[in-house]
Amino acid sequence: MQNQNKKSALLVMDLQNGIVSRFAENADVLHPFQKAIEAARQNHIPVIFIRVGFSEGYPEVSPQNKAFLAISKNGGMTISDSATQIHESIQPKPNEPVITKYRFSAFAGSNLEVILRSQQINTLVLCGISTSGVVLSTLREAGDKDFAMTVLSDACLDTDTEVHRVLIEKVFPRQADVQTVDTWISTLN
Repeated sequence: MQNQNKKSALLVMDLQNGIVSRFAENADVLHPFQKAIEAARQNHIPVIFIRVGFSEGYPEVSPQNKAFLAISKNGGMTISDSATQIHESIQPKPNEPVITKYRFSAFAGSNLEVILRSQQINTLVLCGISTSGVVLSTLREAGDKDFAMTVLSDACLDTDTEVHRVLIEKVFPRQADVQTVDTWISTLN
């Protein structure tokens, strides 16, 4: 078996203040993310943080985009806003990229693919908030770009538990290995 550590990256997606705050009532929800990040670092797997944010004036938001139009009308979520900063419980190290995207997929409008190809990364380990947003969109696009993938089932959150369950149990296994954080960590040793 080839050494996946040299070719894998952990994508930590949308764990930013404005999104994590939706789950703030339960501080334990971030534990699987923290555990995955620490394991990746210990095993020399690059950790890449992804966030969604917009420029002042929202030039990236189309009037036809229902998901982001409300943000542009209500304000906030600009790249300098506190809501778009990575949550303090999982702060990136100085050598870990923080990539800004402009849509649901981590690839949309970002330099993610350039970084992955430059580092010869061909396997992505996905975790993030939300399962039906960034994780689903990134998985689909990464699959079309021929990346191998693992989804960390307990390091994905969604406000709709049934949608989360269907994606994790029925949709994602068609394109990715779906594992818990602990199971993934056991494959690293």
